[in-house]
Amino acid sequence: MRKKAQELILENVEIEAVAAEGKALAHVEGAVVFVQFAVPGDIVDIKVCKKKKNYMEGFILRMVKPSPHRLEPFCKHFGVCGGCKWQPLPYEMQLAAKQQQVEDQLVRIGHLQVPEIQAILPSEKTECYRNKLEFTFSNRRWLLDGEDPESIDEVHRQGLGFHVGRFFDKVVDIEECHLQSEPSNAIRNFIREYAFSHGLPFFDIRNHEGYLRNLIIRSNEKGELMLTLVFWKEDAEARCALLDALIAKFPQIKSLYYVINGKMNDSIADQECLLYYGADAIWEQMEQLRFKIGPKSFFQTNTAQACRLYSLARDFAQLSGKEVVYDLYTGTGTIAQYISASASKVIGIEYVEDAIADARINAAANGIDNCEFFAGDMKDILTDAFVERHGRPDVVILDPPRAGIHPDVARVILNAAPERMVYVSCNPASQARDLAIFCDSENKGPYSYEITAVRPVDMFPHTHHVENVVALRRVLKKNC
Repeated sequence: MRKKAQELILENVEIEAVAAEGKALAHVEGAVVFVQFAVPGDIVDIKVCKKKKNYMEGFILRMVKPSPHRLEPFCKHFGVCGGCKWQPLPYEMQLAAKQQQVEDQLVRIGHLQVPEIQAILPSEKTECYRNKLEFTFSNRRWLLDGEDPESIDEVHRQGLGFHVGRFFDKVVDIEECHLQSEPSNAIRNFIREYAFSHGLPFFDIRNHEGYLRNLIIRSNEKGELMLTLVFWKEDAEARCALLDALIAKFPQIKSLYYVINGKMNDSIADQECLLYYGADAIWEQMEQLRFKIGPKSFFQTNTAQACRLYSLARDFAQLSGKEVVYDLYTGTGTIAQYISASASKVIGIEYVEDAIADARINAAANGIDNCEFFAGDMKDILTDAFVERHGRPDVVILDPPRAGIHPDVARVILNAAPERMVYVSCNPASQARDLAIFCDSENKGPYSYEITAVRPVDMFPHTHHVENVVALRRVLKKNC
């Protein structure tokens, strides 16, 4: 360890393990050090950028000796883009780290009684697995090491790509992204060059001026595309010329929308998506079911792995065909429809009204008549009175956002006392907190719950994110 001009440099540090949030971990003189982009077995010099009482954070200043496990990143933007941070880590080690993350949150931190956790379900695709990507136009692109700002003209200071962490106005200009199949890269690069050659300015988020703002590319497994281009203001002549050029260049585009978003933020949830060309949606096939995907639809971004995730949830539910099932946080009703053939009735509840509209359309398209969908805040919709009106659930399936479920929702579920539950989560930490509520033997009433099965699912290779599926069974308290 040495200090230089108030900088703390840790020399010849061996990286020991993968840690939380995708970072790696080492120990120096008893202190924990977290390092990004490191692989267990690396020997590195670390520049410390944050020093706390019990830990430090830093980045690799010099690679002294690379780990025998280390892989060469496959993306030219690695380390700058900020995504796919685990590219140097072999996929088997990624899966092991995610498995450990689930075990840590449920057992070591959450102190839950769980059976042996089943092996994580790997993703069949580790590249080009996403069906949706969102890109941002910015007049302030992130300049790479070695670039001379004085030699770059105003046009080429613009970028189309992903936001840089901690800098709301900076965008990494992406030439080739490995997350979505072609022609995703070709479309993005075509739009950039078209804009440069036709003088279409990229958005200035600081001063709120410019023209091109956002690009959303969605695809299905058949290779059909939906594009949504977001403009800061209307210029019909320029807009039509660009959209027509896209149609002529890329026949894979089956649906082309545009949005005029003059708000201060990039969200288009409250904006009108205007259909310029083609169908109003693309459709995705999962098993025998078809799902309509519109410009605002929520749909799992890893289609193939979502199919396996829903199958696992269905298996954990152990349905016989007689059960009433509540699918809470149903989104566009994908899980609800996946299990509908194995249930007597399925009730889906979701906060987003547009998602519920899609759920009803999808159910009708699939000839499903035993699903009912309700839109509204979960804690307001799911009440004891709601359960009384629509029937007590035999099975409850939960797939909440990262924050988990509201305590009022847990209370209503406990009052309803379903025989089984399946909890799908993208955040094992909040999942563990909620599971502790259900498994608490001090709950009111004669029943508690025990965990009968746990299996993680990898939806996002090369990231630290992990999905986890837990099955629970109702048990009679011993003192009842």
